[in-house]
Amino acid sequence: MSAEGALERRTGSTSRRVPGLSVVIPAYNEERRLGPTLDAVTRHLEATGDTWEIVVADDGSTDATRELVTLRRDRRIQLVTGPGNRGKGHALRRGIAASRGRRILVMDADLAAPVEELAHLDRALADGNAAAIGSRALPGATLGERQHRIRELLGTAGNFLIRRTVLRGIHDTQCGFKLFDGDKARAAFAASRLDGWAVDVEVLRHFQRAGWPVAEVPVRWSHRPGSKVRPLDYPRFLRDLARLRMAAVRPVDVPAVLLFLVMAVALYSGRVLDPAHRYLTDSLQDQNQWEWFFAVTADNVAHLRNPLRTDLQGFPDGVNLMANTTMPGLSVPLTPVTLLFGPAVTLSLVMTLGLAATAAAWYRLILKRLVRRRTAAFVGATLAAFAPPMVSHANAHPNFVVLFMIPLIVERALRLAEPDDGPRSRHTRNAVVLGLMTAYQLFLGEEALLLAAVGMLLFAAAYAAVRPDVARAAVRPLPRGLAIAAAVCLPLVVYPLAWQFSGPQSYTGIDHGAGTANTVRALLSFAERSLIAGDAARADALSLNPTEQNAFYGWPLLLLALAITARLWRRPAVVALAVTAFAAAVLSLGADLHLPLTGVTVPGPWALLADLPLFESVIESRVALVCAPALGMLLALAIDELARARRLGTQYAGLLAVGLALLPLVPAPLRSEPRAEVPAFFTDGAWRAHVRDGETLVPVPLAEPGAAEALHWQTAAGLGFRMPGGYFNGPYGDGDRTGVYGVPLRFTASLLRDVRETGVVPVIDARSRAEARTDLAYWRAGALVLAPQPHQDALRETVDKLVGHRGGRVAGVWVWDLHEGS
Repeated sequence: MSAEGALERRTGSTSRRVPGLSVVIPAYNEERRLGPTLDAVTRHLEATGDTWEIVVADDGSTDATRELVTLRRDRRIQLVTGPGNRGKGHALRRGIAASRGRRILVMDADLAAPVEELAHLDRALADGNAAAIGSRALPGATLGERQHRIRELLGTAGNFLIRRTVLRGIHDTQCGFKLFDGDKARAAFAASRLDGWAVDVEVLRHFQRAGWPVAEVPVRWSHRPGSKVRPLDYPRFLRDLARLRMAAVRPVDVPAVLLFLVMAVALYSGRVLDPAHRYLTDSLQDQNQWEWFFAVTADNVAHLRNPLRTDLQGFPDGVNLMANTTMPGLSVPLTPVTLLFGPAVTLSLVMTLGLAATAAAWYRLILKRLVRRRTAAFVGATLAAFAPPMVSHANAHPNFVVLFMIPLIVERALRLAEPDDGPRSRHTRNAVVLGLMTAYQLFLGEEALLLAAVGMLLFAAAYAAVRPDVARAAVRPLPRGLAIAAAVCLPLVVYPLAWQFSGPQSYTGIDHGAGTANTVRALLSFAERSLIAGDAARADALSLNPTEQNAFYGWPLLLLALAITARLWRRPAVVALAVTAFAAAVLSLGADLHLPLTGVTVPGPWALLADLPLFESVIESRVALVCAPALGMLLALAIDELARARRLGTQYAGLLAVGLALLPLVPAPLRSEPRAEVPAFFTDGAWRAHVRDGETLVPVPLAEPGAAEALHWQTAAGLGFRMPGGYFNGPYGDGDRTGVYGVPLRFTASLLRDVRETGVVPVIDARSRAEARTDLAYWRAGALVLAPQPHQDALRETVDKLVGHRGGRVAGVWVWDLHEGS
């Protein structure tokens, strides 16, 4: 024992020096257990030679607990009391506020963890941790007498719930043996608000948020009879956890999420309030197709049919739904919405809420990994989610708009790349979660996942080149984590993927035609929907169509990105992001690079990927979508750096440059128009009189990618009839599994399409009528139907000649019933 400690013991006086250790013991009706505990703790502390104090925080005891403390003659043992029985949290808050020690040991009055275990916690604190908490859940912990089985199960369930909702990486928060840095503990408990025993969780969360390291140390522990935890305390504990979980969503982040939602609603303002009667003009035929996808998935689920196939389109071969972008990750769970309100409402909700959720996910990732200022994260996330290519796809492609899983996957992959110096179970859990996330993203959009993987590989390669030490540290944990993730993901997706690539109507790649790559001019130009700089003619000339304007970032933003890279090139993240954006842009230029102003063409890096499995189906210009989040993150880093600039002139100049670069990218609301009315023949059910079981209804002309309104008629009729033709991806034919849009046109389908496009009635001879009879038999046609449309007179005359009798007018359409005697 030190001389100072001996002097205090002899004189009964307390030194004015701050004690090395404060022991805080919450107590409620502990007259039987507190005395032996104080004796044991005092003996141990006397032997350590450290200066100390013991604070007993009484929580309104009605027995002799207080007297046990006040009758002791050692002034280093003090009593703190409070009004009534408020709970462990309230008692600890008062006791720790009264403590003075440089370290604070919190322990229970039952001495379930022997005070001798303090040495293990002291070593963890000496290693630089701000707190060391005793754990019964880690390897190395020793358990003596165990609790009742029910209490043990409740404790295990509680710890699992805590890890999943409030705290990450801590296995046992409720062991009442914890050592804290004194000042940090007083700050954390002063900020706490919970009075129950969930205060341990609240305080540890405070340490995590403050960035104060917490070590979990295995200890000896044995159950002691006389627990003060009552059955009614469990509901209170769950209520307190819910309060902590709600508090985890910081109020300051709510306005950002609401703004993202407002921006998404504004973008879809022409349709969002009346989705069933408005059509996105620039979606071409994709809105009809996507509504059909949601409708047929809901119909399959409702009738317990295979959700991976249907023959409602493309009869008799049908459609491989897994080989099309049906988004079962959302279309399946949203089946009740589709059945109640219709597929148009479902599609509108998915695209509007999905766009906002994607922006919020990028905001969370940027704030968590790159910057601390929320304004910077907001601007970066806005560019990542609302960049011109994303706005273009917002017309028609929810699989490229609803990307909220991608930032979550990126963040979880980054965790796997971190040194595996924590509990092995934490690394395994991250890998398992990554596997589940990847599986879910496969059911949202495979091409988006592939492009995200390309972007992540580009970033990883660039970052490894700049920071080889980080790459070396990731060599061991990352492959192991990815292997675990793959082992989790593959069993969940192997059957759907086998159906997609080997099942009925599968195909081996798809030919998108010529002109699918970006040009340098497209990357430097402004998008059609730019509010102040849009040029529809120029954008149309530089892209496939309004839904595939995959570049158009504009020269001011690219110049700004170059300036940011030059200014912040010492930061590895900046270099890696710049390389990622540049490499993605180059890949999007296709297999042949046309050097500007030279007329020279050289092989591009995409040529190395173009013929590989999966990549052969990718429209190469879409690789430029990877640039959006990369540029958004560069922008966030720049704004965060500007906020730290000392000179106001620097801040103003930098923010002005950011504003000028972003202003041309602000999109106008997407164009919409009133939707064509569905003929009463479909909505009133008149079609039922002309189509028998096993037969199809044949639209004139057949539905195809360029004219798919018949899909809307089919959904309006409740998917009650089948039809040949359609708008989907499938094989070119039995012998050729090359993918095409729609189906190969038979004689009759091709003939009717030519009439629709030209308005010229062809010569119909006996051979033409024979070909038509063969096609109608192949389609098992019950009737042909012609709705009002351009060149309808020519179409009606052509069909009259093909089937050999005139059609009749029924409920707003012309119908040719093919049954005998009609």
